Amino acid sequence: MNRQKHIWVFIFVVLFAFASQAQVTFQTKVSRKKLGINERVRVDFVMNADGDDFNPPSFEGFRVVGGPNQSISNSYINRKRTYSKTYSYFLSPLKQGNLRIGAASITVSGTTYTTGDVTLQITSAVQTPSDGTGTNPEVIASQNVHLVAEISNTTPYLNERTTIVYKLYVSNNVSITSQWREINSPRYADFWSKNIDTQKLNLFEGKYQGEDYRYVILKTTVLYPQKTGPLKIEPLTLDVPIDVPGKRRNIFGRTLTTRVNKTISAGESTIVVKPLPLEGRPENFTGAVGDFTFSVKPSKKVLEVDQALTLDLLVSGKGNLNTLSMPDLKLPNTLEVYEPQRKENIRTRPSGISGTISQRYTVVPQNKGKYPISPVSFSFFNPESQTYQEVFSEQIVLRVTAGSSPKQDPALAENQTPKTQPITPQQRFRYVKLNADLKPSAATPFFKSRVFWALFLSPLCLLPLIILIGRKQRSLRGDVQGLKLRKANKMARKYLAEARKNKHNKAIFYEALERSLHNYLKARLDIQSAEMSKERITMLLMGRKVAADTVLDFEKLLKSCELARYTPTSDVAIEKDYKKAINTISLIDKQIR
Repeated sequence: MNRQKHIWVFIFVVLFAFASQAQVTFQTKVSRKKLGINERVRVDFVMNADGDDFNPPSFEGFRVVGGPNQSISNSYINRKRTYSKTYSYFLSPLKQGNLRIGAASITVSGTTYTTGDVTLQITSAVQTPSDGTGTNPEVIASQNVHLVAEISNTTPYLNERTTIVYKLYVSNNVSITSQWREINSPRYADFWSKNIDTQKLNLFEGKYQGEDYRYVILKTTVLYPQKTGPLKIEPLTLDVPIDVPGKRRNIFGRTLTTRVNKTISAGESTIVVKPLPLEGRPENFTGAVGDFTFSVKPSKKVLEVDQALTLDLLVSGKGNLNTLSMPDLKLPNTLEVYEPQRKENIRTRPSGISGTISQRYTVVPQNKGKYPISPVSFSFFNPESQTYQEVFSEQIVLRVTAGSSPKQDPALAENQTPKTQPITPQQRFRYVKLNADLKPSAATPFFKSRVFWALFLSPLCLLPLIILIGRKQRSLRGDVQGLKLRKANKMARKYLAEARKNKHNKAIFYEALERSLHNYLKARLDIQSAEMSKERITMLLMGRKVAADTVLDFEKLLKSCELARYTPTSDVAIEKDYKKAINTISLIDKQIR
């Protein structure tokens, strides 16, 4: 019995020894894997058991400037013992390139353990080298937090969508527990831009320069360039509080951290915008870029004279729906057509603007007959296939009938004999008046009455007033400058009517104001949306003898429309911009030749 007991004790001791050996770890840790040739790196060989005969690697390609330094950590947390033994070296690289730190070895309880190889990337000399100790919180924070601006397409065509996503990368060595502050926001002077609000910041796992990082998407902006050539985007700059862990622990065994506030910038970005190709461009091309469908839909095809119908021109798809121009609808002269109404049902996502734009015409036929409506064409540039495409609507034939009470030719009405209708009792006694309207026989004669003299003398009394009005009209017609100014003010208020209606809504007001300014230029300068660029607008206005100060005010007004959509604006500023727009359009209309 004692013999069997000794056997079980021996087996228990052996199994415990094997379990102890299986738990031994020995690994190599470096303070960083990428450094300049004028910097230093710290290399730690860490084990969780006490060992002997430590053999370091040869450190080929490095110069040992410090070490070996030995440190032992022995702690108890929640009644659990934690042991760690570290051999530390400080190395300085001797050449650029990928240098390998070989395996180290140590013997624990008669068993030899080795570490794995570690490869470091050595770059050219950096401007501000670090000592490689990995203890400076400022340096650690700078090396472990990065703000990146990712651009979906850096070489788009004019009016082609490109999206810029701002990501904040944070390594596992540091943490951010407080809210950051935005110092500088990027401006998109030569773009139509739309920020997509991020309702909630979600944490993702990803790679930054080949290393594992966590990141959050701070903001996403959809851009449509309005100008060709290299366009610069100012960087997004943040003030970020970063918690850097240190070497010390509190009484509960938790690592103490140091709060470091760092200013991090995404860096200036450049987007090179390509002009749209001239080869294969249709004559009716107005600047639409994307992938669209087009159709013309009547509310009905059969109707009566003087009844109204609506014709809807529909453009659907993905692209610059916010700035494209609808094609013209040509109808027979015998159809009465009213001013069209434009409606937009679009939404902006990171993939771009999509939705539908409609332009509704109200048509009223005056005579019966058949009225064919020729197919309407719509052309656009597809950046995916890099070709121009032209789509046509179907031919529509309207059939107008005379209706229940048709219009009759007067010549035919005279030649037709009316049919005799039966006389009803009401018609038989229609000449008998139940309510007599009797007048006295001795009535006052009209001649020389008060009414007679009032009508007789009124022209004489009104003569001076007529003379004054005539003189005023002649003076107004002689005031050429005043006449031009009144016409210019009338023209300005006509184009800015939509913006005036939406003064209570900042976003809609500035979009309507910008669209009104563009429509005014297209009407006065006879240009298309594809030709809308600041340089061309300035050249055309200066060529039409518009004063340089007025042109500068117009450019400032356009820039104010772009900035106001993304910055806080008061009602006073909105009213000021509206009055400035009226004054600027009036001056241009007055000065233009």
